This record gives sequence, structure tokens and C-alpha cells, in this order.
Amino acid sequence: MTKQRTIGKEVSLKGVGLHTGEKVTMKFVPAPENHGFAFKRVDLEGEPVIEADASYVINTQRGTNLEKHGVKIQTSEHVLAALVGLDIDNVLIELDAPEPPIMDGSSKYFVEALEKAGVVEQEVDREVFVVSDVISYRDEATGSEITVIPADQYQITTMVDFGTKVLGTQNANLECISDFKSDISDARTFSFLHELEMLLENGLIRGGDLNNAIVYVDKKISAETMTRLQKAFKKDKLSVKPNGILDNLTLHYPNEAARHKLLDVIGDLALIGTRIQGKVIANKPGHYVNTQFAKKLSKIIKLEKRNKVPKYDLNKEPFMDVTQIMQMLPHRPPFLLVDRILELSDTHVVGLKNVTMNEPFFVGHFPGAPVMPGVLQVEAMAQTGGILVLSTVPDPENYLTYFMKIDKVKFKQQVMPGDTLIFKCDLVSPIRRGICHMQAYAYANGKLVSEAELMAQIVKTKNN
Repeated sequence: MTKQRTIGKEVSLKGVGLHTGEKVTMKFVPAPENHGFAFKRVDLEGEPVIEADASYVINTQRGTNLEKHGVKIQTSEHVLAALVGLDIDNVLIELDAPEPPIMDGSSKYFVEALEKAGVVEQEVDREVFVVSDVISYRDEATGSEITVIPADQYQITTMVDFGTKVLGTQNANLECISDFKSDISDARTFSFLHELEMLLENGLIRGGDLNNAIVYVDKKISAETMTRLQKAFKKDKLSVKPNGILDNLTLHYPNEAARHKLLDVIGDLALIGTRIQGKVIANKPGHYVNTQFAKKLSKIIKLEKRNKVPKYDLNKEPFMDVTQIMQMLPHRPPFLLVDRILELSDTHVVGLKNVTMNEPFFVGHFPGAPVMPGVLQVEAMAQTGGILVLSTVPDPENYLTYFMKIDKVKFKQQVMPGDTLIFKCDLVSPIRRGICHMQAYAYANGKLVSEAELMAQIVKTKNN
């Protein structure tokens, strides 16, 4: 397993936001394991944090823009692409304005800053979503489509067709994420002249100039338009190069536009929050289709996590057998619903119950079609969680466990005689004052059968 990574020290950059035109200082800050990427607005009261999560995407007009509780981050994709491209997992990005600096319109300067900070390995294993089936998203309105297929590592291919003479069909490919710095990071953002005119009219690129974006001239420029552009970009004179590019920029690559689209795909898919092992094929990608695909993948990954049956060696000697369980829990047969404890830590517990036809609850539930009552599945999960909370006191035999809340209960599959139930309870928050808040799952036959959010309290018995 690959370990998670963060940066070795803080590092800052200064610049202006592309659309806001605001001066901004951005600081990359090391973050702990499982933190992921997040933006902090240090210019606002309370310094609110916005996680880099697809669920916070509010619009994709000329960039991927996030909002949480009214706090916004604009044009997040180039920064996020640099972090993924350098194989970093956990970083806090502090900003004193709503938009990261545009720099030269690529990820190049972010990569350089992060390399100066250094990359350090952390203790926790990296979580990776291994693609086993083809997953696609298509935008019928534009014909844009993104697909991910199984592969040995994270790979991206972009295919773009701009439908203009100056910039037609282009492809770009990244076989290995370690090649991001050399092959993709310096690919700059671009715009067509007709888009540029619209953006200027709507005041959307106040921080733009001809050093941080490639402008492709896809129409004849009138004298009036040329004057407006000279004024907007504070240039005494502008010209169109033979290759159709406005003013003095030289392309880094013949397919720089397709490479920048690939950069955007990497940055937008960072919003999934989980690394991908698979090949992404993006046909006519854009921020809208990218982020919709990110939302779809994020839901699939969350569902897979929730439904994924933990694997345990049932032949291994248990952490606690039924006799030891009865020394800790006050429950007794037939109401004792846990046979073994397989794992126990400060934050989780795993229990087991062998369901047999001899269970008293099968009598009358239902004649000829025995099914374990759902309420007893919840009780069994609670008893398993009781082991977790009682393990925090030196004399558990002197305590009783009481339910305080049962929430978000779902039953997915029937439990019948012959099934082996596995219960897994994870703390939602640290145990305080004997109160335990848990997320509990029950599995059988390779499937999630039930789940619930439980809160319980341990109380010392009166006679002790």
C-alpha cells in the first residue's frame, strides 16, 4: 500500500485572480492524514474552510467554482491539478481572496512552489478506488463524455474538437501521473476571441492579460475590437500571429490546448476526494462535464465503501469469545445477540453472530419463512457497540448501557437461519462522559443487510 503524503513546510505565492482581478496571497500548509485538500479563507471572519469536494461545486463558468455556507472559492482546478500531479494527498490552501492567483494560466508555478516545500510521507495508507467496471457520464447537450476504464494506474486521455480553423482537433495523453510536471503542468489556459469579447463585456477576466492566457483569433478583428482589446490588456499595440494567436505568446506544445484540458480534468476530478486507479478518457471535456462525472464517481465510491463487506478470518482465534463477552455485557441468552468479538480498538469494534434455526425469535416470525426481525439486528449492533464503550472503563461489569438515540436505520437484505452476521461499529465522534456515538453496519452473505446511527450511554449501577 502507498502511504499518504503532505508537504514538508509552508510555502506562499502572490498574484491576482483571473476573474476577480484581486491581489491574492496563497499559502500551501501541511495537513494531517485523511485531511485531503481544502481551502481556507483567511480574509473572512472565522477563517471558514471549504473542502475540495464535488458536492460544493456551484457553477462552472470559465472555471470550477466552489461554495459552502455562502463562502466561495473560484477557479480551483489549476491548484488542485498541481497537488494531484505531485502525488500529494493532504494540504490546506490558505487564501486572502476568493480566487487563487492565475499566475501564467497553468499549474507550473504551483508545482514549483510545492516542490520547494518538499513532499513528506505520512503514516496512514492512501485510499484508492480501483476501477473494475466501465463508468461513463455524457452531456447530451454538448456531446461531451467522460469514461473511466480499468487500468494498472491513473491515466488520462483527452480528445478535443473546437470546430475552428485556427484550432481544430487535438489529443493529449498522460500515461503516468509522475509525468505531470514535465508534460502537462505548464500547459496554459486559453480562450477564443469571440469568448474573450463576451468575458470582457461581463467583467469576468479582470485579472487576465496576454501573459496568462492564450487567445486564439477565430474571427476577423475589427479596428473597434482591436482598440477595446488594447485598452483591456493595457497594450499600445496588438497583433495576430500567423498561427492565429493574439500577440506575443509562443506555444509550449502544438497541442497545448488539449494538454490544458487534460490539466483541468485532473484538477476537477480531484474533487472526488479519492485517488483513482483507472484510465480516464475524456471526449470534449469541460468543467461542467468534468464535475458532473466527479459527482457521479464520488457517489459510486461512497456507496461501495458503505456496502463493502469487511474481510475477516473467521477461523482465527477471536479477540473475545462468548464467555468473555458475558463478563462485560449484562445481556444473557436468549437476548445476548453477539457470539464473538473479532476486533476491538479505541475507535471501532467488530462482532459476529451465527444465526441458527434454534433462535427463539424465529418462532412465529414468520411460520414457514423465518426472518430475523430488524429490531434485533439493531439490538445486536448496539450490543457490539456496547463492548466498545464498556472497554473504556476498568470495571465494565458495574455498568449498564442504555440507548439514547437510534437514527438513519436502513434494512437492505433479509437475515435467515444459517447466516453469519458481521457487525462493525465505528465512532462518529470521541467517547465523552460515557456517551458513545457510532455508525453501525451489519453484513451477511457478502452484502450489507442493515445499518444505523446509534448513540448510547453507559451508567454505573446503583448498588456499586
